[in-house]
Amino acid sequence: MTDGISSGSIPVGEGVEAREIAWKRRAATKPGPAVIWLGGYKSDMEGTKALALDAFAAETGFEAIRFDYSGHGVSGGAFKDGTISRWLEETLAVITHFGPEEAILVGSSMGGWIALRAVQEIARRGLPVRIKGLVLIAPAPDFTCELIEPELTEAERQSLATRGYFEEPSEYGPEPYIYTRALIEDGRQNRVLQGVIATGCPVHILQGMRDTAVPHAHSLKLLEHLPADDVVLTLIRDGDHRLSRPQDIERLRAALAEIVRA
Repeated sequence: MTDGISSGSIPVGEGVEAREIAWKRRAATKPGPAVIWLGGYKSDMEGTKALALDAFAAETGFEAIRFDYSGHGVSGGAFKDGTISRWLEETLAVITHFGPEEAILVGSSMGGWIALRAVQEIARRGLPVRIKGLVLIAPAPDFTCELIEPELTEAERQSLATRGYFEEPSEYGPEPYIYTRALIEDGRQNRVLQGVIATGCPVHILQGMRDTAVPHAHSLKLLEHLPADDVVLTLIRDGDHRLSRPQDIERLRAALAEIVRA
């Protein structure tokens, strides 16, 4: 353990589905909710926002938990095998492994979708953790159905049919994004923008208005499905999808602090 941070991995799945999920945990120094990081598509637990969350926990004394989905970062498993259901299973396994009584879920992009699904599954399964709040950064619920499928070109549809995947250039690195047929088909089974999403906790959404990956209209649509919750939406006029600038990190810290106070 270094500076209160321990690391390790937990097994998830059996047989050919078995994979090791890497995690890092900052131990609490005072009572309070665990702050749990849910990263985005192709991101990992060492990114700017994940480290900012850890720093917030260090300053406030709360427990912080970060992990990499399978096929991401230093976790096992192949990225091409990833689906929302698979990454949700890993999220719930991590939460169950550490067993916090209370937690705040912080989901970035796809992690926002997984956070919403996790809240639903925690309630459905009666898991012994109380979700005290959600902070969603450029959340992308239902992105496979809402943002990818409607924009597929004929060539991409053909690639999905024949190869089982298609590639798309990334703004953030040389490696392209890969979207598989399994991811898209599984996404239809995990949709949340089809009725009321009952989180039972405060929700703070941070959304850039210059986000070209997840348009800010998508966050406005999400608001319509959260009618029963205390929801704050912060629109950042010059913010992009990453929201990793110093001023964006300050907004993230402020959102966390507000939910802690609530």
